[in-house]
Amino acid sequence: MNQLASKYITCPYCGENFELVVDCSIPEQEYIEDCEVCCRPINLSVYVNDQKVTVYPKHENE
Repeated sequence: MNQLASKYITCPYCGENFELVVDCSIPEQEYIEDCEVCCRPINLSVYVNDQKVTVYPKHENE
């Protein structure tokens, strides 16, 4: 698997889709990234295993 992967997510605030670039060298990650549309902070839980990247976007306080 490449070190970086593109994944589209849906903002839990405004509902817009945007592209997220994930570092696949780290199997489990949690970090905050601002929505490209509404600029609100999104908590991201990212899991990488084999050929699959899973991203769970959540509200800031979840």
